[in-house]
Amino acid sequence: MNDKKKKRSIVRFSILFVLFAAIVFTVYTSLTKEKVQVLQVGDEAPDFELTDLNGEKHRLSEYEGQGLFLNFWGTWCEPCKKEFPIIDRQYHEYQKQGVQVLAVNIAESDFAVRNYIESKGLTFPVVIDKEKSVMTAYNINPLPTTFLINPNGEIVKIITGEMNETMVKQYMELIKPEEI
Repeated sequence: MNDKKKKRSIVRFSILFVLFAAIVFTVYTSLTKEKVQVLQVGDEAPDFELTDLNGEKHRLSEYEGQGLFLNFWGTWCEPCKKEFPIIDRQYHEYQKQGVQVLAVNIAESDFAVRNYIESKGLTFPVVIDKEKSVMTAYNINPLPTTFLINPNGEIVKIITGEMNETMVKQYMELIKPEEI
Protein backbone atom coordinates (compact mmCIF):
# COMPACT_ATOMS: atom_id res chain seq x y z
CA MET A 1 0.00 0.00 0.00
CA ASN A 2 2.81 2.38 0.81
CA ASP A 3 4.38 1.67 -2.58
CA LYS A 4 1.14 2.67 -4.35
CA LYS A 5 1.02 6.00 -2.49
CA LYS A 6 4.62 6.69 -3.41
CA LYS A 7 3.97 6.03 -7.13
CA ARG A 8 0.83 8.15 -7.04
CA SER A 9 2.75 11.01 -5.43
CA ILE A 10 5.47 10.79 -8.10
CA VAL A 11 2.88 10.84 -10.91
CA ARG A 12 1.07 13.81 -9.32
CA PHE A 13 4.32 15.71 -8.86
CA SER A 14 5.32 15.02 -12.48
CA ILE A 15 1.99 16.27 -13.79
CA LEU A 16 2.19 19.42 -11.66
CA PHE A 17 5.77 20.04 -12.80
CA VAL A 18 4.79 19.73 -16.49
CA LEU A 19 1.82 22.07 -16.00
CA PHE A 20 4.00 24.60 -14.17
CA ALA A 21 6.64 24.45 -16.93
CA ALA A 22 3.95 24.98 -19.60
CA ILE A 23 2.60 28.03 -17.77
CA VAL A 24 6.07 29.52 -17.36
CA PHE A 25 6.84 28.91 -21.04
CA THR A 26 3.56 30.53 -22.15
CA VAL A 27 4.09 33.60 -19.99
CA TYR A 28 7.71 33.94 -21.14
CA THR A 29 6.90 33.68 -24.87
CA SER A 30 4.00 36.14 -24.65
CA LEU A 31 6.19 38.70 -22.87
CA THR A 32 9.20 38.35 -25.16
CA LYS A 33 7.65 37.86 -28.59
CA GLU A 34 8.03 40.65 -31.09
CA LYS A 35 5.01 42.88 -31.25
CA VAL A 36 3.89 43.40 -34.86
CA GLN A 37 1.60 46.36 -35.21
CA VAL A 38 -1.47 45.49 -37.21
CA LEU A 39 -2.27 48.23 -39.70
CA GLN A 40 -5.79 49.57 -39.81
CA VAL A 41 -7.85 51.90 -41.94
CA GLY A 42 -6.83 55.48 -41.12
CA ASP A 43 -3.19 54.59 -40.35
CA GLU A 44 -0.38 56.13 -42.33
CA ALA A 45 1.03 53.56 -44.74
CA PRO A 46 4.57 52.57 -43.71
CA ASP A 47 7.19 53.81 -46.15
CA PHE A 48 9.45 51.31 -47.90
CA GLU A 49 11.79 51.06 -50.85
CA LEU A 50 11.89 48.05 -53.18
CA THR A 51 13.42 47.46 -56.59
CA ASP A 52 11.52 46.43 -59.71
CA LEU A 53 12.63 44.00 -62.41
CA ASN A 54 14.36 46.80 -64.36
CA GLY A 55 16.47 47.85 -61.37
CA GLU A 56 14.38 50.96 -60.65
CA LYS A 57 13.71 51.77 -57.01
CA HIS A 58 10.14 52.41 -55.91
CA ARG A 59 9.56 54.24 -52.66
CA LEU A 60 6.05 54.45 -51.22
CA SER A 61 6.54 58.11 -50.29
CA GLU A 62 7.18 58.95 -53.97
CA TYR A 63 3.51 58.23 -54.64
CA GLU A 64 2.34 61.03 -52.34
CA GLY A 65 -0.34 63.12 -54.01
CA GLN A 66 -1.59 60.11 -55.97
CA GLY A 67 -3.85 57.23 -55.04
CA LEU A 68 -1.94 53.96 -54.66
CA PHE A 69 -3.35 50.50 -55.24
CA LEU A 70 -0.76 48.43 -53.32
CA ASN A 71 -1.21 44.74 -54.13
CA PHE A 72 0.70 41.89 -52.43
CA TRP A 73 0.85 38.68 -54.47
CA GLY A 74 2.67 35.48 -55.47
CA THR A 75 3.00 33.57 -58.77
CA TRP A 76 1.43 30.48 -57.17
CA CYS A 77 -1.63 32.43 -55.94
CA GLU A 78 -4.72 31.45 -57.98
CA PRO A 79 -6.84 34.50 -57.07
CA CYS A 80 -3.87 36.73 -58.05
CA LYS A 81 -3.83 35.13 -61.52
CA LYS A 82 -7.51 35.96 -61.98
CA GLU A 83 -7.39 39.56 -60.76
CA PHE A 84 -4.15 40.74 -62.40
CA PRO A 85 -5.63 41.24 -65.89
CA ILE A 86 -8.49 43.21 -64.27
CA ILE A 87 -6.07 45.37 -62.27
CA ASP A 88 -4.01 46.00 -65.41
CA ARG A 89 -7.09 47.12 -67.41
CA GLN A 90 -8.20 49.48 -64.67
CA TYR A 91 -4.64 50.75 -64.21
CA HIS A 92 -4.68 51.98 -67.81
CA GLU A 93 -7.96 53.76 -67.16
CA TYR A 94 -7.08 55.34 -63.79
CA GLN A 95 -3.36 56.05 -64.23
CA LYS A 96 -4.24 59.22 -66.15
CA GLN A 97 -6.47 60.22 -63.23
CA GLY A 98 -3.71 59.96 -60.60
CA VAL A 99 -4.12 56.36 -59.43
CA GLN A 100 -1.01 54.17 -59.48
CA VAL A 101 -0.62 50.42 -59.03
CA LEU A 102 2.36 48.82 -57.32
CA ALA A 103 2.42 45.04 -57.10
CA VAL A 104 4.65 43.58 -54.38
CA ASN A 105 5.74 40.00 -54.96
CA ILE A 106 6.61 38.07 -51.83
CA ALA A 107 10.22 36.82 -52.06
CA GLU A 108 10.21 34.91 -55.35
CA SER A 109 13.07 34.87 -57.84
CA ASP A 110 13.47 37.59 -60.47
CA PHE A 111 13.29 34.88 -63.14
CA ALA A 112 9.94 33.48 -61.92
CA VAL A 113 8.39 36.91 -61.49
CA ARG A 114 9.65 38.21 -64.85
CA ASN A 115 8.29 35.14 -66.68
CA TYR A 116 4.95 35.49 -64.92
CA ILE A 117 4.60 39.22 -65.68
CA GLU A 118 5.61 38.76 -69.33
CA SER A 119 3.24 35.81 -69.82
CA LYS A 120 0.34 37.90 -68.50
CA GLY A 121 1.39 41.04 -70.42
CA LEU A 122 1.15 43.20 -67.30
CA THR A 123 2.23 46.83 -67.53
CA PHE A 124 2.08 48.18 -63.98
CA PRO A 125 5.22 48.28 -61.80
CA VAL A 126 6.14 45.06 -60.00
CA VAL A 127 8.65 44.94 -57.15
CA ILE A 128 9.97 41.96 -55.18
CA ASP A 129 10.08 41.94 -51.38
CA LYS A 130 13.11 39.61 -51.17
CA GLU A 131 13.61 39.99 -47.41
CA LYS A 132 9.85 39.94 -46.62
CA SER A 133 10.34 43.17 -44.65
CA VAL A 134 7.44 44.95 -46.34
CA MET A 135 5.25 41.88 -45.94
CA THR A 136 6.04 41.95 -42.20
CA ALA A 137 5.49 45.71 -41.88
CA TYR A 138 2.10 45.38 -43.55
CA ASN A 139 1.28 42.14 -41.69
CA ILE A 140 0.32 40.33 -44.91
CA ASN A 141 -1.67 37.12 -44.66
CA PRO A 142 -3.23 35.75 -46.90
CA LEU A 143 -2.46 36.53 -50.53
CA PRO A 144 -3.69 38.47 -52.34
CA THR A 145 -3.99 41.44 -50.01
CA THR A 146 -4.47 44.95 -51.35
CA PHE A 147 -4.04 48.24 -49.50
CA LEU A 148 -5.83 51.29 -50.87
CA ILE A 149 -3.75 54.34 -50.01
CA ASN A 150 -5.11 57.85 -50.55
CA PRO A 151 -3.05 60.78 -51.89
CA ASN A 152 -2.17 61.77 -48.29
CA GLY A 153 -0.54 58.39 -47.61
CA GLU A 154 -3.33 57.04 -45.40
CA ILE A 155 -4.78 53.56 -45.64
CA VAL A 156 -8.37 53.86 -46.83
CA LYS A 157 -9.22 50.16 -47.15
CA ILE A 158 -7.59 46.74 -46.79
CA ILE A 159 -8.87 43.98 -49.05
CA THR A 160 -7.98 40.33 -48.60
CA GLY A 161 -8.89 37.84 -51.29
CA GLU A 162 -9.82 38.03 -54.93
CA MET A 163 -11.44 41.10 -56.47
CA ASN A 164 -13.64 41.32 -59.56
CA GLU A 165 -13.74 44.09 -62.19
CA THR A 166 -16.46 46.09 -60.44
CA MET A 167 -14.62 46.02 -57.13
CA VAL A 168 -11.29 47.10 -58.63
CA LYS A 169 -12.97 49.98 -60.46
CA GLN A 170 -14.79 51.11 -57.29
CA TYR A 171 -11.59 50.89 -55.24
CA MET A 172 -9.57 52.91 -57.75
CA GLU A 173 -12.34 55.50 -57.81
CA LEU A 174 -12.15 55.63 -54.00
CA ILE A 175 -8.44 56.60 -53.98
CA LYS A 176 -8.48 58.89 -57.01
CA PRO A 177 -7.15 62.35 -56.14
CA GLU A 178 -9.74 65.12 -56.06
CA GLU A 179 -9.51 67.53 -58.93
CA ILE A 180 -8.49 71.02 -57.94
